[in-house]
Amino acid sequence: MTRAQASWAGFGAIALWAALAFLTAASGRVPPFQLAAMTFALGTLLGLVAMAVRGTWSALIQPWPVWALGIVGLFGYHALYFAALKWAPPAESATISALWPLLIVLFSAFLPGERIKLIHVAGAILGFAGVVVLGWSRMGASGFSAAYLPGYAAALACAFVWSGYSVLSRLFGSVPTDAVTGFCAVTALLSVPSHFLFEQTVIPQGTEWVAIIALGLGPVGAAFYIWDMGMKHGDIRLLGVLSYAAPVLSTCLLIATGFASADAALLGAVVLIVAGALIASSDRLRFKA
Repeated sequence: MTRAQASWAGFGAIALWAALAFLTAASGRVPPFQLAAMTFALGTLLGLVAMAVRGTWSALIQPWPVWALGIVGLFGYHALYFAALKWAPPAESATISALWPLLIVLFSAFLPGERIKLIHVAGAILGFAGVVVLGWSRMGASGFSAAYLPGYAAALACAFVWSGYSVLSRLFGSVPTDAVTGFCAVTALLSVPSHFLFEQTVIPQGTEWVAIIALGLGPVGAAFYIWDMGMKHGDIRLLGVLSYAAPVLSTCLLIATGFASADAALLGAVVLIVAGALIASSDRLRFKA
C-alpha cells in the first residue's frame, strides 16, 4: 500500500466516524457498554470474514506489546469516553476529548522519519479552535464547572489514550491490519461485564437494530481497520489535522436528520477547521505516494 492510498484509507475512517453521533442517537436507549459489546462484536465478525477469505489467521499471533496497545487503545478509549459522558455534560466532554487530533500531530514529531512543521501545528490548533467553537455553543450558560472535574479528567485521558494508540501504531507497521480483529474481539468481551456491572440491559426495537448494525459495520467496524492502515502507512500529520472534519460532518448529519439545529457556531467551526486543513496541507496539495 502506498503512502497516498493509506492516507485516503485513514480519511475514510474519519468520514465513517462522522456518522457515529447520528447512528448512536438512532440506536435509541441502548446503554454505552451494551452498545459497545454489540457493535464491536459486529466489527469482529467483519474482520473474521476478511481473514477467512484471505486465509490470514496468523495475524492474530502477535507479541504481548501489540495486544496491550490494541486493547488499551480500543477498550481503554471507549471506557474513558463513556465515563466522561457519565461524569460531565456531553458538550464539555466532547470538546476536551477532541484534543486527540492535535496530540497526534504533536506526538508524530517523535516518530522515526517524521518531521513536524509549524504549519501542521498551526493547522491542528485552528482545527481544535473550530471544535471549541462548536462545543461551546452547545454548553450551558455556566460553561465548564469544577463540579465536573472527574468527567473532564476522563475526557482528557481518553484524548491521550486514542492519540497515543494511533501514533504508537506506527512503530508496529509490520503488524498486519487483520490483528485489529483481535482487539475488537477483546473490546467486545470486556464490554460485557462492564455492561452488567454498570447498566441495565435494553432490547433494541425496530429501526434501532438497523442503526446498531450500521454502527458495527461502519464507525465501530471498518473504520478501525482503515484507520490502522492510515496511521501505519499514511501521512500521520495531515490525517491528524483532517480528523477535525469529523465533528463538523457529524453535526451537519445530525442537522440534516433532525437531531440538531444549525447555528452560527457551526459556520464558524467549519471556517476554522477548513482553514486549519488548508494550512496544514499547504506544502502538499495532494497526497504523495
